[in-house]
Amino acid sequence: MPDRRDMDANSAQGGCVRGSSVRLIVLDRDGVINLDSANFIKSLAEWQPIPGALEAIARLKNHGYLVAVCTNQSGVGRGLLSESTLLEIHDHLSHALAGFGAGLDDWRYCPHLPGEGCECRKPKPGMLLELMSTLGVDPTQTCFVGDSLRDMQAAQAAGCEGVLVRTGHGSEVEAAVLSIGIRRVYDDLAAFADAQIGSPQHSDSGPQQC
Repeated sequence: MPDRRDMDANSAQGGCVRGSSVRLIVLDRDGVINLDSANFIKSLAEWQPIPGALEAIARLKNHGYLVAVCTNQSGVGRGLLSESTLLEIHDHLSHALAGFGAGLDDWRYCPHLPGEGCECRKPKPGMLLELMSTLGVDPTQTCFVGDSLRDMQAAQAAGCEGVLVRTGHGSEVEAAVLSIGIRRVYDDLAAFADAQIGSPQHSDSGPQQC
C-alpha cells in the first residue's frame, strides 16, 4: 500500500485538477457528503454531514464548477424509507448548502434493489450518463467522487474520471480501487476541493474554468 501522503501528493498532479478541462463534479452522497450507516440513512434525524463537506461543495460551486449528486438508495426498495422521506433529506441538504450560498445543479438516485437488474444502480453508469446528458457535459469534462469500488467502476463505465475519498468505505476499498487504475485518492471531500481549486487561504483568485 502506498504511503497516503505520497498518494495525495502524486495524485494531485494528474486527472481533473485545477486548470484542467473538468466542468462537472458528481458526488456520491453517503460516505462522501454525509456519514454513512450500515443500517442505511432512513430519516432526516440520521443524516449528518461529514465535517467540511458542505463547505467544500460551496467552494467548488463558487469557483465555477457544476456539482451534482448520484446515489444508490436501495433503502427505498427495501421499504426502510419512502421516496418522500428521501426527498425530505435532499431538501434538507439543499437548505444546508444554501446557508453557504450554494446549491446542487442536479441529482439522481436509484431506489432499486441490487437484484432488480436496473440500469441506474451503480456500478452501472446509467445515472452518470443521464446527469451528463442533462447538463450537457462530456465525460472527459466530468469527475465522479465516491467512497466505494462500485462508484469507481461506474465512473469508468461512464467514461469519466473516478476519484476516491477515504471517508465512508473509502479506506477499506483503497487497495482494490488502485488496482483498477484510479489515480486520485484524498482523505475527504474537503481535501479533494483543495486539490481542485487550491487551499481556502489561496482561493480568492476568482472563478476557474476547470
